[in-house]
Amino acid sequence: MTKANRLRVAAAAATLAAAAYGLSAFAAQTVGPVTDDIGVIKLAKGEPFQLGLYTVLSGPDTALGLDEKRAIEIAIDDIGGKILDHPIKLVAEDGQCNAEGGQTAATKLAANQKIAVVQGEACSSATVPGAPILWKAGIPSIGISPTAPKLTDPNRSKEYDGFVRSCYNDLWAGKVIAEWAYNVEKLKRVAGIHDGSPYAEGFVRVFADNFKKLGGTITSIEAIAPTDTEMKSMLTKIASDKPDGIFYPIFVAAMAHITRQSQEVGGLEKVTFIAADGGIVPQFKELAGEAVLKVKLAVYDTTPEAMGKGYPDFVKKYKAKFGEDPVGGFHHYGYDALMVAAKAIETVAKNDDDGNTYVGLKALRDALYATKGYVGLSGPVNCNQFGDCGFLKLAIYKFVSESKENFGIGKNPVRHYPEKFE
Repeated sequence: MTKANRLRVAAAAATLAAAAYGLSAFAAQTVGPVTDDIGVIKLAKGEPFQLGLYTVLSGPDTALGLDEKRAIEIAIDDIGGKILDHPIKLVAEDGQCNAEGGQTAATKLAANQKIAVVQGEACSSATVPGAPILWKAGIPSIGISPTAPKLTDPNRSKEYDGFVRSCYNDLWAGKVIAEWAYNVEKLKRVAGIHDGSPYAEGFVRVFADNFKKLGGTITSIEAIAPTDTEMKSMLTKIASDKPDGIFYPIFVAAMAHITRQSQEVGGLEKVTFIAADGGIVPQFKELAGEAVLKVKLAVYDTTPEAMGKGYPDFVKKYKAKFGEDPVGGFHHYGYDALMVAAKAIETVAKNDDDGNTYVGLKALRDALYATKGYVGLSGPVNCNQFGDCGFLKLAIYKFVSESKENFGIGKNPVRHYPEKFE
């Protein structure tokens, strides 16, 4: 075969590889000792490893993203601030927990050709547009708390083939919460409320499907907008169907409006209000007022007995570094995402005799998917072929005081169920 023919064959193979991984344009590269079908990042001796992060850093859900960012910073400290003798530079963008913010933040990160991997986003609404933008640039990403089932669906678009997540899938969460509601809480008639986001709508649908399979009745599923403030008319409609529970896994502002205004609607006095991860932040308690005391939060169990063995030490470091306890419910997944990224880079990176480091991006993506056996803050992290790496240890938390000053997971709110983690 002539050299020209070999080049044409190599180009054709590269094109097929791009199509297989959902990449619109790339060039297979050989740089130094590394050949990779997507591309190679070269770092000179001492040059920082740039790791991207996009998460919610403004607006009412800021605590969610801030908590995750802080956990990543602690993880960086725990590995000495370096990967393979290169200092780590964290490049953070505000994804705003919405589609527009996720698209903008991912576009900014994708333009940086030195970023090896991106962590985030926190929210499914931002991740749905963000992950494909990153992967089309050849950058794999690790979701910290986007739990929407569509992100790792076996039939998802190839443009998500660069995405994994350290958190759980709401296909599992919706099932176990429905089982708790029906078998433990003894609810028989439940209404659902979502805000149209990929996260909330998918979560409510999965809960409803599983609740009905158990023998329960879904009285209605109502939709709001995240910016809605008037909730009484919707709650009055829900009350007319006489539910004994309401499941509303939405975000802070709308969740607080529903919770507070439910106090003014007749027929809801004895209804069990079930919220989810968005409520385990100080802002929910502050915005909802005393009505927060009636809410049951179906979330990940972060009591020390349920977490990995390093969790108590992590909480001490968090308080020493930031002057307060963790302010959200997904910090452990942020810490684990950084650790998984660092380990994958160390697995595939190669050095030359001059101390330069080379990372193949397809090799890095494959190493992320191959993660098995790492025991993180959340426990064992094992990725499957669709990118799901985490799991849910369900707990029900309740606030014991509406005071603004005494937020602390395990203190206010406290775990209500199970009494002891199995």
